[in-house]
Amino acid sequence: MTKLTTHVLDVYSGKPGKGIKVDLYQYKNNKQKDKINSITLNDDGRSDHALLEGIDFKEGKYELVFFVGDYFKGIASVSKIPFLDDVIIKFGISNSQEHYHVPLLVSPWSYSTYRGS
Repeated sequence: MTKLTTHVLDVYSGKPGKGIKVDLYQYKNNKQKDKINSITLNDDGRSDHALLEGIDFKEGKYELVFFVGDYFKGIASVSKIPFLDDVIIKFGISNSQEHYHVPLLVSPWSYSTYRGS
């Protein structure tokens, strides 16, 4: 199955990133990007459907924007101006015949990601 998926784990509370908004962009060149999808993560911190799949799943440069500032304002005591607001992950799809999974592990002060399976 060739598709792009994601999930978020809130390492601050040890729970899935329920309700986090995620936008997906595709770069047409090095400067112009087009928004191609927008989702809200479910109770398990995952999307209900793939962010990208089928004939739309193509090689290229992409960007995921995770709106974690709004999420943490709702569950934690964070400052008016959060340390992390939008987490932006730029990545490439080099093989449109493989599944790409981009998880995010996040707290109000740090994050990490990797290519999952």
